[in-house]
Amino acid sequence: MKTEGRNAVLELLKTDKNIDKILMEKNAQGSLGRIFAEARKKNIRVQFADKKVLDKQSAEGRHQGVIAFCGDYEYCGIEQIISATSQNGLVILCDGIEDVHNLGSVIRVAECVGANGVVIPTHNSAAVTEAVIRISAGAANHVKVAKVTSINAAIQTLKDAGYWVYALEADGNDIYAADLSGNVALVIGGEDSGVKRLTRERCDGVLSLPLKGRVNSLNASVALGVAAYEVLRRR
Repeated sequence: MKTEGRNAVLELLKTDKNIDKILMEKNAQGSLGRIFAEARKKNIRVQFADKKVLDKQSAEGRHQGVIAFCGDYEYCGIEQIISATSQNGLVILCDGIEDVHNLGSVIRVAECVGANGVVIPTHNSAAVTEAVIRISAGAANHVKVAKVTSINAAIQTLKDAGYWVYALEADGNDIYAADLSGNVALVIGGEDSGVKRLTRERCDGVLSLPLKGRVNSLNASVALGVAAYEVLRRR
């Protein structure tokens, strides 16, 4: 697994993950000096190379002069997310988010609001890839992500653990009038399909954000950001 981009690599260096080496562009300036210093502190090998070498190693050509090489991304179990909850927990469930940009943004939101973890399904979903890590600005290195065979089963597991689970959809109850106390899980749907019908039926309720314009929906990660910060504001 490769982690590309200055912010993503800096965040990776804050974790205890094993980094095999860091490939850095020769004569680069700015925050690359900080990355080099942090790598030296942790005795991580840093290899300098021309930009064209990094371009060949980069998946999308957005390495910003640095690429870190480490093992495969390690998912956790949903039980680990639940066990990390003391009170006022927050879990994000992704019901079929297939776009890596949306998943990266969702994970970034989850980290910023202090969510206990993110749950994604094994099938019909984007996985945590190098692109997702970069798009999340390295947040994927700090957030627990569980990959499950069934989102509906995960919802039931969370409910059994004392969570109130709400789907975010356009035809639900006003989120600003909802009771968001206690342990809360938010389900965000796919880009085109939204939250699936059977998944909605498993939830304790459906919540909506008020839309005053002519467009009838928000981007999935934007909607999650507004909703998650409303949960945080109540606390």
